[in-house]
Amino acid sequence: LLWLQLSCSGESLPPGRGVPRPPCPPEPPAPPADDPSWGPHRLALLVPFRERFEELLAFVPYMHRFLSKKRIRHHILVLNQVDHFRYGSRRAKGCCAVRGAAPCTRSHCRFNRASLINVGFLESGNDTDYIAMHDVDLLPLNEQLDYGFPEAGPFHVASPELHPLYHYKTYVGGILLLTKQHYEMCNGMSNRFWGWGREDDEFYRRIKGAGLQVHRPSGITTGYETFQHLHDPAWRKRDQKRIAAQKQEQFKVDREGGLNNVRYRIESRTALSIAGAPCTVLNILLDCDMSETPWCTFG
Repeated sequence: LLWLQLSCSGESLPPGRGVPRPPCPPEPPAPPADDPSWGPHRLALLVPFRERFEELLAFVPYMHRFLSKKRIRHHILVLNQVDHFRYGSRRAKGCCAVRGAAPCTRSHCRFNRASLINVGFLESGNDTDYIAMHDVDLLPLNEQLDYGFPEAGPFHVASPELHPLYHYKTYVGGILLLTKQHYEMCNGMSNRFWGWGREDDEFYRRIKGAGLQVHRPSGITTGYETFQHLHDPAWRKRDQKRIAAQKQEQFKVDREGGLNNVRYRIESRTALSIAGAPCTVLNILLDCDMSETPWCTFG
């Protein structure tokens, strides 16, 4: 946590691996409680996270300025997985948790993105009424993108026509906005997806099963340059290893699990300011039922 609070100039930070260092502009003013131009709704920006410090240093200040400029009340929640499930190597074990340690020489850490989002939803408090499921490595560049209250249904900000990598029509990953009511109607996301990928595809089926319609941006002319993607695949490996029956299970719909059975413990909750931008880091210990999902560990 102390490492995250270093100067935003980055003079003491390791090389950025292609990730831009966050600039140091003045912090945007907090919205006046009685200013109707900010609107009545408040967004919980849920950011699943594990040992991606450089990206986080860029993400939090950027998104705070972006949302403040659009006059959207918001609270950034960094959902940091600190348990020891799904490590890629013995050498990397212990380096993924944000416990004041410097980052590893190479990222082998894995996480359960869907469960972290479920936890973030449950811990987001009653003062927020909608959520953004937001990847830490995706920054919106076009100010015309709508982050407002998605009353009509789930709003996929990072639509296939705009996302720099994923273009299939059922894609709902990257950045997705939902009201809390709609997320509950879906019973959240499945907790069965350990490692990288497929949890968004399963969630698309949940959205359809709940009778909801996915909406996407219109009139955006910047195409695949609408977002900046910070991920460096050579430096941060994807956890695409499939264990036991995981390869078959990843294509199934989880009709029982979700918000109702996510198992976790909050180790700590810390308010931070990164380059003048406020956020809250939740250190989260997930639990795993080895009889149901033995692929939560490499064994």
